[in-house]
Amino acid sequence: MYFGSDNSSPAHPSILNALIAANDGYTSGYGNEEAMNNVTKKLRDLFEAPDASVYLVTTGTAANSLALATLTKPWETIFCHRHSHIEEDECGAPEFYTNGAKLTLVDGKNAKICPKNLLDAINLYSQKEVHNIQNGSLSITNVTEFGTIYSLDEMKTLTDIAKAHNLKTHLDGARFANAMIALDCTPAELTWKSGIDVVSFGATKNGCLGVEAVVFFNPEMAWEFELRRKRGGHLLSKHRMLSAQMQGYLKDDLWIGLARKANSECQKLFSKIEKNPNIKIIHPPEANLIFATIPTKLHDKLISNGARYNHWSSQMSPLDVPENETKIRLACSWCTTELEINKLLELFNY
Repeated sequence: MYFGSDNSSPAHPSILNALIAANDGYTSGYGNEEAMNNVTKKLRDLFEAPDASVYLVTTGTAANSLALATLTKPWETIFCHRHSHIEEDECGAPEFYTNGAKLTLVDGKNAKICPKNLLDAINLYSQKEVHNIQNGSLSITNVTEFGTIYSLDEMKTLTDIAKAHNLKTHLDGARFANAMIALDCTPAELTWKSGIDVVSFGATKNGCLGVEAVVFFNPEMAWEFELRRKRGGHLLSKHRMLSAQMQGYLKDDLWIGLARKANSECQKLFSKIEKNPNIKIIHPPEANLIFATIPTKLHDKLISNGARYNHWSSQMSPLDVPENETKIRLACSWCTTELEINKLLELFNY
C-alpha cells in the first residue's frame, strides 16, 4: 500500500526497454544523437510549436532552476507562490543558478497565486528605482504542490498580468501530464496559448527513470540555456540515456495513458473517502494527490499495517492541525493498483 511520492514509483517497462535498446552500439553524445532529434520533433509537434527549442536534463530542480536563470537576471525577482516547489523544495537552487535573483512569494488559496496578490506584489516597488529589485519572471506550478489545478483561464489571467509588467513566464510542469488530463486540454493550450514562455515538462514522476524536458517557445532564449546547462554540469555526455527515456515516454502516447491512470486511481480513492467522518479533505484533489487530516490513532494504525504516505505532525504543518490529528498526503502513480486502494480503504473504515 504505497501512496508516497509518485517520484518513488518504478520506471515503466517501456522506458527500461527504450534504455536497453539505446545502449546498443555507439552514437554521438551531448544531445547530438538521432534519438534527440526525434524527441525535439515530437515535442514540437505535440506543442504545436515548430520553432521551439527542446533540452533534456535529469531532474526537475535542474529544469526549473536553469530555465528561470535564463529568464531572470541577478537583480530581478521571480514571482511564485509561497508553497511552490522552487520556494520550498529546491534548496535555494533557483537563487543559486540565477546568481542571486530574489524569490517574491505570493499568496493564494490552495497553492494557486491570487491575481490581486500578484498585482500587489508587482506594485510594491512601483517606481522601480535603482534601489529596488526589478521585475524578472513569473513561475506558475500546474499541478500545484497541494494537488490543485489552475484552469486555463486562471493561467491566462496571471500571464496577462505578467506580460503587462514585462515579466517572462515559466511553467513548472513536474506533473504536466496530470494537469493536462485533468483539464482535458492540449499541451499547447496549457503552455504558450496560455501565455507561457518556457515549460519544465516533467516525466520522472510519471513513469520515467529520470528525465525532464525544458521547452522554450522563444528560440532566442535557447543559446543562453545551452551555456547554462553546460556550465551547471547538466549536459550529459551519454545523453542518449535521456533522449531514449523521453522517446519511449512519448511513443504511442504512453505519457498520457500513465497520467490518466494515476488521476483515475486518485479519483476512485477520493470518491470512497470524502464522506468518511474521520477524514477531512484539505484541498480539492484535482489530479493525483489527496491532502487530508486524519485522527493520529488512525494514522498509527495505517502505518502499523503497512500503509506508506507522506505525513506531517501539528508541529511540521503550516496548517493549524490539532495535536490529536495528522496531516497526510496520498499520491497515486501510474502503477497504483485497485488492490492497494481497497486495502487502504479497509483500514480507513475502522
